Amino acid sequence: MSDLFTGLKEKVSGQNLRIVFPEGLDERILTAAGRLAADGVITPILVGNIEEIQTKASGLGVALDAVEIYDPASFVFMDELVASFVERRKGKATEEQARKILLDENYFGTMLVHTNRADGLVSGAAHSTADTVRPALQIIKTKEGVRKTSGVFIMVRDDEKYVFADCAINISPDSQDLAEIAIESAKTAKMFDVDPRVAMLSFSTKGSAVSPETEKVSAAVVEAKKREPELVLDGEFQFDAAFVPSVAAKKAPDSVIKGDANVFVFPSLEAGNIGYKIAQRLGNFEAVGPILQGLNRPVNDLSRGCSEEDVYKLALITAGQALAAK
Repeated sequence: MSDLFTGLKEKVSGQNLRIVFPEGLDERILTAAGRLAADGVITPILVGNIEEIQTKASGLGVALDAVEIYDPASFVFMDELVASFVERRKGKATEEQARKILLDENYFGTMLVHTNRADGLVSGAAHSTADTVRPALQIIKTKEGVRKTSGVFIMVRDDEKYVFADCAINISPDSQDLAEIAIESAKTAKMFDVDPRVAMLSFSTKGSAVSPETEKVSAAVVEAKKREPELVLDGEFQFDAAFVPSVAAKKAPDSVIKGDANVFVFPSLEAGNIGYKIAQRLGNFEAVGPILQGLNRPVNDLSRGCSEEDVYKLALITAGQALAAK
């Protein structure tokens, strides 16, 4: 395990954090939950039929002594969850509808977080991103002052750590969205002991090209600086001007970013998704995430092609976000 996760594991261990996994019957979830409990890192909460989960865990040789299992069909506090859900949805769901909706494991798990029965949620091993994110947006919602959630990857290679955003959620962010993504990504960076130096990326550096696309990014820079004047942030930059000191000296000599950026905000989901995958596949970076940011409580989305190790690591990240929020 890299230093990134070793440090995070040390931070969250012994903090009595509870992370819910709605996909309790998934083999990768089960084995990761067993490891997390055995290591004393968090208390995992699995969602599903209790007998089925216990039988499958036994077949896999996974001990569930320190794991909690909740079945929505028999959950003793379901009346409280239903009442809280109806109140949260403000007339958009009746009690009868709420009871049906909360039989869905993702909605049930999200309500455990909302009602403080869990500190965070990890899902997506068997569900789409929409299935994971939709309940979070409806129930947990974004933090005050944040319009949209966004998704970042922590790119890790040996001692190098970078934050790439948004690579998962917002297809075509406007300048206000980009400013918000930059600020939230800087906060995420700090959680991983990265002192944020934020570059707003484009195909232009400081007006070398002018188009609606570049003007959107330069407007985002102005907005982000207005909101967070102490944040080290600048743009618009081509990637080389943000990352290579000799190029920065030529293209942006007066910038606070001297080719030493470590948080990169892409102008669109298309660019961000392509960018992180190039770094991952050609640069041999480990791509950790997507980590969802901007929500009131941590909810994170796995890839359906994830491994047990991915589940373990994303649980650590979710616990780290929960600890930071406290």
